Amino acid sequence: MHKPTHGIVTAGLLVIGDEILSGRTKDKNIGFIAEYLTALGIDLKEVRVVPDEEDEIVTALNALRARYTYVFTTGGIGPTHDDITADSVAKAFGVPIGVDARVVEIFKTRAPAMELNEARLRMARIPQGAALVENKISAAPGFWLGNVIVMAGVPSIMQSMLDAVSGKLKAGAKMLAETVRADAREGDIGTPLAEIAKANPEVIIGSYPFFDGSGPNTNIVVRSRDAEKLAAVKSAVEDMLARVHDQVKR
Repeated sequence: MHKPTHGIVTAGLLVIGDEILSGRTKDKNIGFIAEYLTALGIDLKEVRVVPDEEDEIVTALNALRARYTYVFTTGGIGPTHDDITADSVAKAFGVPIGVDARVVEIFKTRAPAMELNEARLRMARIPQGAALVENKISAAPGFWLGNVIVMAGVPSIMQSMLDAVSGKLKAGAKMLAETVRADAREGDIGTPLAEIAKANPEVIIGSYPFFDGSGPNTNIVVRSRDAEKLAAVKSAVEDMLARVHDQVKR
């Protein structure tokens, strides 16, 4: 069960990998994680992308873990020499790292005939004190140390790991949202919409232009954790739109 908290639960995401920065691999994880966490009532506040360089990973990780409730990382926990996330996390926390007997046992159980060569043992190296994050797809686990949750970069495996930890995450009050179709151009409603936003600082108001068969249009999205405030601002937006439409008719 997700335990609701009265405070806001936040997260940062650290995407690790030269292949993301070079464009060889197109990231498919950021949007999924953002949507997943939002559904849990966790606000993803920041995403950083760093190369496979220890100093870059350590610096970003230490900045993020001091700032947010949780930090999720993707990438860099595979069997090759440039998969250095586990070592970097250990360095950031100042703890030793080595082959973890729990992971070796997982490998032996899942594939008894599999040779535990140097590459596979590399994936069994876990920082001291970390809990394992189950990987139902390819066995090699992620891990959870402090408020940092380390996951694979392969989307299907990452999603499996996110499912494995989701029930253990603190959840905040969920962000509620309402969408109002403006039937007006964004430029025609910008000023009165800004006035409503200024009068309601605890409610997030966004305007998103789009085109349909009748031409330029705008969706107004109102977001709040408070259902009453959400309803009040939605009503204020609808009243404002009614006034704008009346002026156009005149």
